[in-house]
Amino acid sequence: MSVSKKRKVGSSKALKSLRKHWQFYLLIIPSVLYFIIFKYIPMLGTIIAFKDYSVVQGIMGSPWAGLKYFKLFFDNPAAWDLIKNTLFISLYDIAACFPLPIILAIALNEIRQGRFKKFVQIVTYAPYFISTVVLVSMIIVLTSPRLGIFNHILEAIGLHSINFMGDPGLFRSIYVWSDVWQFTGYSAVIYLAALSGIDTSLYEAAKIDGASRLQKIIHVDLPGIMPAITIILILTVGNVMGVGFEKIYLMQNPLNLDTSEVLSTYVYKMGLLNANYSFAGAIGLFNSVVNLILLLLANLFAKRISGNSLW
Repeated sequence: MSVSKKRKVGSSKALKSLRKHWQFYLLIIPSVLYFIIFKYIPMLGTIIAFKDYSVVQGIMGSPWAGLKYFKLFFDNPAAWDLIKNTLFISLYDIAACFPLPIILAIALNEIRQGRFKKFVQIVTYAPYFISTVVLVSMIIVLTSPRLGIFNHILEAIGLHSINFMGDPGLFRSIYVWSDVWQFTGYSAVIYLAALSGIDTSLYEAAKIDGASRLQKIIHVDLPGIMPAITIILILTVGNVMGVGFEKIYLMQNPLNLDTSEVLSTYVYKMGLLNANYSFAGAIGLFNSVVNLILLLLANLFAKRISGNSLW
């Protein structure tokens, strides 16, 4: 069959599918429009990174600057510190936050007592509903040098109080472990759903073979949820350079800037506070390109190693 005939057959099948299932296509139109309007059209604005942007002249009317702002960023001695801080916090966050929901989900799946299981789920899931502003306020109050409960405990055992939020060395740990507390229960729900989809005959076969509880987890549970683990890991790796802006910005103070200043907060300060839009656009574009490359590489490696991938 020639290429033209194949195209005609494919287009006729698409038209038949559209006529037959037009209700479903109608339902996805709002979602498609959302992504086009709010995700794809704004991509055209990335051209600002290559121009000497002027508010009066607009993006298209501003003079072309080429790679000027990219060079300006990488020639800045602070650039590599920003990249290092971003990567360190993000990798630390992945190392702590990624495996714990899996462990929690498997542990909850092994609990047979319904009431206790529901209680644990509620307790671990509830922190997710606390807003970022409230969470940071809680952290500041709990770690206060004079009023914080942590410093009261230290003083009670004969140690000196610590200015937790003012210590650059403690900032990353406070950020990451507060993330663990807030998101572990919520993230575990995905793995619990995957565990519930495992064929019960596999557990029965393992029981007949005399497998212990640990062996069931290793040979039944983990392989059963491996596709979900792989996809979530790919998406997580693809967002390595996109450390959450709101929480870090709210936790920042002049004392901890050495470790708390990351690319997202720097872009905000340069772009909105200093009105250096082209410079901020260049940094943001660099950040997005690195994330895209990491996503593609993670997807490629996952597909070759495990056979599971996003596409």
